[in-house]
Amino acid sequence: MLTVKNLTHWYGKSEKPLYENVNLSFESDKVYTIVGSSGSGKTTFLSFIAGLDKPQKGDIFLDGTNIKKLGATNYRKHKVAIVFQQYNLLTYMSALDNIMTALSVTDSEHKGEKQYALDALKNVGIEKSDAEKNVQKLSGGQQQRVAIIRAMLVDANIVIADEPTGNLDGENSKMIIKLFQDLAHAHHKTVIIVTHDPEIADHGDVKISLENCQFVVA
Repeated sequence: MLTVKNLTHWYGKSEKPLYENVNLSFESDKVYTIVGSSGSGKTTFLSFIAGLDKPQKGDIFLDGTNIKKLGATNYRKHKVAIVFQQYNLLTYMSALDNIMTALSVTDSEHKGEKQYALDALKNVGIEKSDAEKNVQKLSGGQQQRVAIIRAMLVDANIVIADEPTGNLDGENSKMIIKLFQDLAHAHHKTVIIVTHDPEIADHGDVKISLENCQFVVA
């Protein structure tokens, strides 16, 4: 379980906190969607729980251990996987090599298992011929599927996504959301998605709204 305790943050010398004393828990086997207006602090919050940045006050715990104790690098390498709107794939590699590299860098138990990676890509409609292409030759929907499979196959139990369907059409968005649901329900991961799209938000198991500096659990 990922637990946020008394998280408070403000920018620079601002007297008004972006949010104050936030207490939230995120369980495995569930998809959490976070919605809020532009500039409300959704992406900033993701950066804290992903270990990419530190809040002014408060703590974040993974299974009872403060992530400060785990160490930011160790936490990001082994405990959390991030899916970005812009995919963040290694553009000079094929889809397959992107997956293989992630398995190697994170010391996954499936490190070096090429067929394992190919089978996973095939399960989301990316055949071997496309898997071996440079990722820049794939469509946006295909690239996002590669990014999600990369998050799925590493051993991290927490998957965090920032506007993962922002660049995709309706059909591809539905496919991506189904993949996230599968990550949580079939692969027993904790999935946390920030989105501006109310329809996407409604597909989560738990919907959290960021309104007036407060997180409200629906």
